[in-house]
Amino acid sequence: MYFEEKIALNKALFSSLYDGEIQCYKSPLKFYRTRAEFSIYHKDNGRISYAMYENKKKIPIEKFDIADKKIQEYMPILLNNLNENLKHKLFGVEFLATKLDLSITLLFHKNIELIVQDLQELAEKLNLKFIARSRGKKLVFNGENLRQVLKINTNEFLYELNNDCFIQPNTFINEKMIEWIISCIEDDFKQDLLELYCGYGNFTIALARSFKKVLATEISKKNVEFALKNCTLNSIENIAFTRLSSEELSQALKKEREFNRLKGVNLDSFKISHVLVDPPRAGLDLSVIELIKNYENIIYISCNPITLKENLEILCQSHEILNFAFFDQFANTPHLECGVYLRKKA
Repeated sequence: MYFEEKIALNKALFSSLYDGEIQCYKSPLKFYRTRAEFSIYHKDNGRISYAMYENKKKIPIEKFDIADKKIQEYMPILLNNLNENLKHKLFGVEFLATKLDLSITLLFHKNIELIVQDLQELAEKLNLKFIARSRGKKLVFNGENLRQVLKINTNEFLYELNNDCFIQPNTFINEKMIEWIISCIEDDFKQDLLELYCGYGNFTIALARSFKKVLATEISKKNVEFALKNCTLNSIENIAFTRLSSEELSQALKKEREFNRLKGVNLDSFKISHVLVDPPRAGLDLSVIELIKNYENIIYISCNPITLKENLEILCQSHEILNFAFFDQFANTPHLECGVYLRKKA
């Protein structure tokens, strides 16, 4: 789908809620995708190739132009090595790239402990972060944590993460989203930020300097561990990460329940002026909407325009949209990421 067509369709979708200017951020057409997951096609001649599903049919592919350059560089190198002695019962390959690192994960329908030596030799040969998985088993070679650096305006932020973290699939657009958020709030009177669904701190770390304090929630223990590590990497000390669901946070704020996971965090000390949400495709449920509409300013990052519109129809009863942005995460597809900045009506 052409960029202009996608923009026009989504402007029409939100026209009943917002008729102002919408900022549009265009992605590069190639080399932008940081994660690539391929099935494996076993040919009649005994060799294998990468494949993707199209209309439920497995289609062999030779290249993947939208992938990060490091992924494209290693795709043929890895395939040649797999064809030598590691193709048996192999059914999937996953690549994950950052600006600084690359990891490769192999998925097998057999006990990977029987091929440890071959896997070890390949990992040493490629000199990359290397993971093998089969049912109930996981082997890691050369570590699995990746380093990332994001340039936001004139600042650089360091991150550490792994393959199990939710990662923005387009680093260029990710940086633009963070810059857009900062541009929305730069003239605001800012106190403290509440962020829901914070992951490993992708937005949190870069926004922390804009606020006195940050309260960030995430239900994944591993993500919280990385988020804390990323605070240390960036010498940031004003973020409190809590492993709570949105429902649990709401109960804690209303003093309906006490949580051991909040030990050492004084919720009463936060004067929240802004709330940031980046929910999954299903959007926000009503309990979360009820929670966030109590705050003056709402920043909503959405990967699904349909559920975003449903949520905005409720939020716009108490808030008005001040800024709207479209981010073309996946060029030449119908998919579009949205950013909305709302403020409570007078």
